[in-house]
Amino acid sequence: MQMIDSRVIAAPPAVVWAALLDAEVLKASVPGCEELTGSVAEGYEAAVVQKVGPVKARFTGLVTFSDIVEGESLTLLGEGKGGAAGFAKGEAKVAIEPAALEDGGEGTKLSYQVDAKVGGKLAQLGSRIIDGFARKMADDFFARFADAVEGPKDAEPEAEAEDAPKKGWFKRMMGSD
Repeated sequence: MQMIDSRVIAAPPAVVWAALLDAEVLKASVPGCEELTGSVAEGYEAAVVQKVGPVKARFTGLVTFSDIVEGESLTLLGEGKGGAAGFAKGEAKVAIEPAALEDGGEGTKLSYQVDAKVGGKLAQLGSRIIDGFARKMADDFFARFADAVEGPKDAEPEAEAEDAPKKGWFKRMMGSD
């Protein structure tokens, strides 16, 4: 399955780039991520719990980075095994470029092209369920990523669940408020 999409993030390209390489941002962005350890150079080991249709599994795997063009683009390669549920592997080519925001501020256009494959019990669910799940995962990932980088959009911050990632914490940490 393949997906191509983009979104504008209300943060400068340098902040978005740093967030793409930060383990804590990535962990907060991946729905169901229980742990993420490692480094960009060595790759990240991850444990993610997901439910795809009637199949719920804990996937363990490795995410590596390649084709890194500093401050512009990179490729994420991931492979996870979910025991009897099967496996998932994929590649995401991510590129960033400066973009003007509607309010005239500095933003970043983040474009991505994802190619994903599944096998085992997951593959038996059918392409409609798998494609819908993959699209939802990508949308959730980039929405959570944007929240971590941008921060709240309203003047009145909403009450957040205790386990929810705090919005905008990475941008504040980088001193780009």
